[in-house]
Amino acid sequence: MKRFKSILTVLTEDSLHEVALERALYLAKVNGAALTLVDVIDAAPGELARLLSAIQGHRGAEIEEDVIAYHRDRLAKMAERARAEGVEATEAVLQGSVFVEVIRMVLREGHDIVIKGATAAPHGKGVLKGVDMHLLRKCPCPVWMLKGPGDGNFDTVLATVDPDPEGETVHNKLDHLVMDLATSLAERDKAVCHVAHAWRLQEEHALRHGRYTSKYQGEVDQMVERERGEAKARFDALMADYPQVERDNLHMIKGLPGDAIAEFAEALGPDLIVMGTVGRTGISGFIMGNTAETILHRVDCAVIAVKPEGFVSPITLEAAG
Repeated sequence: MKRFKSILTVLTEDSLHEVALERALYLAKVNGAALTLVDVIDAAPGELARLLSAIQGHRGAEIEEDVIAYHRDRLAKMAERARAEGVEATEAVLQGSVFVEVIRMVLREGHDIVIKGATAAPHGKGVLKGVDMHLLRKCPCPVWMLKGPGDGNFDTVLATVDPDPEGETVHNKLDHLVMDLATSLAERDKAVCHVAHAWRLQEEHALRHGRYTSKYQGEVDQMVERERGEAKARFDALMADYPQVERDNLHMIKGLPGDAIAEFAEALGPDLIVMGTVGRTGISGFIMGNTAETILHRVDCAVIAVKPEGFVSPITLEAAG
């Protein structure tokens, strides 16, 4: 499935930009997509000149132009490589807050996905810093965050879903977006796709430890089993739409979703996790769901963050004039 037609790749120097470029080139080639390469100078236009003028006198503006030229040359070399591999590529150097300018570019140009390497760390892996988390939380299109040198190749993909008891809600549509993306990427990379759904009876802990409920544990057991059965029915209904996923690779995990799925992912060792990043009450984009936050901070693999239909980024385009 040619899912992506317009790919935006963030190639800041402090990120795993080589890994991001490799994955973006591969994805562009298999999808016949156009590729936009972006670097961001973390200062508003004119700000470097102003700061440098205080030190260097009248040469501040000239030094800022040199800085911009360096970033342009850097991107031009990457774009030249992309074109040599048959990929339509353009490049842009932006100035300002990294995540704000990237999201504004998505809003202006309607990119299908953003690919970025996490912030580089001395040990060679990537770590999720503030700019990475802001993109994952607030970018309106899917964000593919790569965290290690081997993240361009995938053998195992894990999708996380949470079917809603209310039926065809925004959240259930999000589950379908997650599954569509996970299954198509797994097929494209010839990877094994696993799907995890965490469930629990929210009141179980209180019922197990209440002074007056200790003698009624049989009834509590029945309540837990009823909840498990209902969760499984919702999970089965969702997965009926995805017969290409092996039934042995469907996992019902009992526990608090963030912790349960993070522990399962640590044991499974996937190369990529595809997940929704907005909870059922967090459509505004200011707050990421607790489940997503917990997983993102605990797993050590690439992640694709997907937003629901109707998600509105808190970042807006600058007012004209």
